[in-house]
Amino acid sequence: MEKGTEILNGHFYFKPLQQGVDRTKAICKHCKAEFSFHRSTSSLKYHLNAMHTVDANKSSTQTNSGGNLRQTTLDAARGRTTEKQKKDKVTNAIAKWVATNCRPTSIVEDVGLKNVIRIATNDCTYEPPPRRTIVRKIHELYENERTIKATALQRAQTVALTGDYWTSLGNHNYLGVTVHYIDEQWKLHSHALTVMKTQERHFAETCAEHFIHVAQQWDILNKVSTLSTDCARNIVAAARHLPFERVPCVAYSLQHSVTVSLHNSAFDNALAKCRKVVGHFKHSPASAAELEKKTN
Repeated sequence: MEKGTEILNGHFYFKPLQQGVDRTKAICKHCKAEFSFHRSTSSLKYHLNAMHTVDANKSSTQTNSGGNLRQTTLDAARGRTTEKQKKDKVTNAIAKWVATNCRPTSIVEDVGLKNVIRIATNDCTYEPPPRRTIVRKIHELYENERTIKATALQRAQTVALTGDYWTSLGNHNYLGVTVHYIDEQWKLHSHALTVMKTQERHFAETCAEHFIHVAQQWDILNKVSTLSTDCARNIVAAARHLPFERVPCVAYSLQHSVTVSLHNSAFDNALAKCRKVVGHFKHSPASAAELEKKTN
């Protein structure tokens, strides 16, 4: 190769032409990749370090042994490991955020999220994980958390359950069950065991089977002392089919007593008039603005 056509100790050379060379183009001697050259060798050095781990301060003849590659140093290997650990940590954080805040998995495809993470990590090459990765991570997080909770429940001597049937805005029925127990240090713990979708009609026998099924899934059927529920008739009837005692919910009983006491009382007409006044201003922005003007 002609003298004066090499760059960075022979690791790059100018692009040859039919007559002379093109000094605006540099060719990597190791992989034949082409780069624009404008007197600065920063990008060329970055390429050598990132793609070939070649020492740019040594000539190409000194680093020619070993297939034009120098041995990866411990620091370089540690750097790549740290980078992978950092990306895995970000991926786990995204999966936990999506799961605990009820975000759609498609949010990882948002350009805005990618830009935010790139700025936060100072990594302009970062790419968010695909949906399937987030879904897999969420399942892994659930299984890990379930194992921890199941182990803690096995150490508990006695547990109590609370359960409630509810209907979503999409008109789907669900059963939520929460477990409560006190550990060896007399610390109270409460964990959600399930939020299961139910298809069957909520007859007493069916409700009893649901609670027993949840207790069997977590292997705590023989540890349950009480079940706290509302006072719906089907739940009260279902308690007769359960091997543990039912305790009425104090909050529900208190709210129900207030509702019954206000019904057909002197407060009933006053509350109806208050609702009508509030409803008028809620459904009329002009009236609400006028009210705010008068009160100020």
